[in-house]
This record gives sequence, C-alpha cells and structure tokens, in this order.
Amino acid sequence: MKKNIAIVAGGYSGEYDISIKSAGVVKKNIDKKIFNPFIISITQKKWVMLDEENNEYKINKNNFTVKYNDHKIKFDCVFIAIHGIPGEDGRLQGYFDMLKIPYTTCGHTTSALTMNKNFCERIVNSYGVQTAPSVYVNKTNKIDKIKIFDTIKLPFFVKPNNGGSSVGMSKVNTKEELDKAIKLAFKENDEILISEFVKGREITNGVFRYKDEMIVFPITEVISKKEFFDYEAKYTSGLSEEITPAQIPEDIEKQCKAMSCYIYNKLNCKGVVRIDYIFNKDELYFLEVNTVPGLSEASIIPKQAAEYGITIKKLFTMMIEDALYRASN
Repeated sequence: MKKNIAIVAGGYSGEYDISIKSAGVVKKNIDKKIFNPFIISITQKKWVMLDEENNEYKINKNNFTVKYNDHKIKFDCVFIAIHGIPGEDGRLQGYFDMLKIPYTTCGHTTSALTMNKNFCERIVNSYGVQTAPSVYVNKTNKIDKIKIFDTIKLPFFVKPNNGGSSVGMSKVNTKEELDKAIKLAFKENDEILISEFVKGREITNGVFRYKDEMIVFPITEVISKKEFFDYEAKYTSGLSEEITPAQIPEDIEKQCKAMSCYIYNKLNCKGVVRIDYIFNKDELYFLEVNTVPGLSEASIIPKQAAEYGITIKKLFTMMIEDALYRASN
C-alpha cells in the first residue's frame, strides 16, 4: 500500500517563497508509485492541505489529519521543506514527536541548536572546529559598540541569529554602517550575531546518513558576483556560480569531508544536512549547518547528489525511507 507523505511548506519567515518552491519540486519528483504526496501549507494564520487546484482543506492540528473527498487522511511520514521557522528550528519536530509521526529532518533538539547561530558556533568550536570571532547581541540589552569593535575587526557580517538564506544579513565595512545593519537584522529576529569577515573561498558539503550508511556528497564551491553570497545572489540567476565538484586542493577536500562527518555525528544530525565553510591558506572555518537545505532543481544538494550518482527522485525516496527506518528502530 502506498504511504501518505505530507510535504510541509511555507513557514513564518522570509524564506516562505523558497520553501514553497522546494515543496513543489519534492511533489513533482517524488516516486508516485510508492508514495501519495500532499502539500501542506503552514503559516501563522492557518494550516491547510492544497489540492491540485490549490483548494484548501483544513488540517486538524490535534492529530495532523485532514478530511479530503469524505475521507480522513492520516500521514505515514512528513517531508519537512520549511526553511526557517517553524520547520528548521525544532518546533515542528517536537510536534511530530508527540504525535509519533516520522519526519525527514534532524530531531527537535538538534534543529533548535543549529538554527541558533550563536549556540551552534560555540558548541562546534568547543569540539575543536575553527570558527570566526563573533559577538552576540540581544535586542533587549544595550548594544555595546565599543565592545563590538574591540572584539572583532572590520569588515564583519551582521545577521539574524535565527534565520537562513542570508535574509537580513549585511556586510559592514565601516563603523558608520553598523547601525543600519543592526536595524535590518533586528527586523528578522530579536537576536543577532556579528561575525568577523574571513577572507577566503566559500565551500559547502552535503552529508546524509541513509539508514546506517554515511553518504558524503561532493563539495560545492560558491562564487558570488556580489560582495557576498546574500539572498539576492542565492536566488537570482547569474549572480552566483556554484561549481560541483569544487576545484579545490585535495587536502582541503579530505579535511572538509571529514569535518562534515565529525560535525554531523557530534550534533546528532539526521536526514540530509548541508554544512558551509570558508577556507584560506591558513584554516578551514565553519560557517553554519543547514538542516533543511534547499531542494529545488537549482539547489546545491540535488546537484551534489546527482554528481554522486543519486537522482533527485531517488534522493527523495531515500530521505523518506530513512525517516521511516529511524522511526522503526
């Protein structure tokens, strides 16, 4: 019998549109011989299932079921395609844990930790992984600009502490630019992280423990045609170049892949995770963990999987199989 798969999309953050695109790609490419896919749109106002004509059917949040064509649909697995809140920060994971419904991502604790850039950086750094110097700022506390400039050197990045896709992120080159950057970041989140700029090449590596087998995808180098890899560069054709496999020194490739596995295991990650780095002649620096990476045809993970020899349809099947496997063990 086919498994009913809920592809949850949308969310509460600036990544809403990207999430909807990812969900559409998942539904288009999912193996319909073995799965019945349903897109579930989640916003702060409503949770609804969308049919082929975009008609809405209200989700019963008490048990995550929906009435459709006079039948109650129960879901065997949830494919989480929400980037940002509440799909990447642990909220939905905790909800599905209570309902005992398997899902494709990390658990609620790991998701909450990795979404919080400040906590994640400090924990990863405690495991011996190099990170850039940074300062954490909370909206409720007075901003100590003297401390900021004493702790980290210009230029630096100001970014929301909980968020993705570089939404609300700015590069600050002069002291005069700081106030504007902080204001922009606070529009997205009440906490921000200010991180020193590390000159180097940006690379990213997908990792996936499929059942009990660790799969490390080829590394991608990201080259932005803007000053840095911001939201516009990520999602506007022609503003960035993504090279898979990355043309990087062999020792950096080995170090990056080993570090990705190390971080994945130390943080108890599940499902497909993408880890970003900067490297230069001195060091490989950890940037962040993406526990719900983009999944459109143009996204990095599907490209890495294809280079590895896994089609996008097969990748989605493996992600669902892995979620069901973890739930049964």
